[in-house]
Amino acid sequence: MSNRRPYVRSMDGWWKRDPYFIRYMAREVTSLFVAAYAVVLLFGLVRLGQGEAAFNGWLQYLKTPWMLVFHLIVLAVFCYHTWSWFNIMPKTMPIIFIGGKRLQPGTITGTGLAASVIACLAVLFIVRGMS
Repeated sequence: MSNRRPYVRSMDGWWKRDPYFIRYMAREVTSLFVAAYAVVLLFGLVRLGQGEAAFNGWLQYLKTPWMLVFHLIVLAVFCYHTWSWFNIMPKTMPIIFIGGKRLQPGTITGTGLAASVIACLAVLFIVRGMS
């Protein structure tokens, strides 16, 4: 009988060993920014329920330099999140054939990104038209 302990591989920094896992973890970290922005919007909803003065105060807070920087960071993170989401889409969906030919992964990613940009522009024009 041996007194040796069994080999246990260290899990420290496991995600740093492979570029695929680094991208995976970066994509997962974007969820924290999504949650943070959801909290900002939730505060706006609470302020809206407290009346016009409270809501206008929240809008003024959003115009502070710190919040503008936060929004720029969130925009960059959301753009990365959107790109990475549509980039993995061809790997997660079933194979699609159109006209007897397999739809290429780049076409799926590009179509998803184009649809996302069109939807964002549509929302922007609708919101601008309402104000």
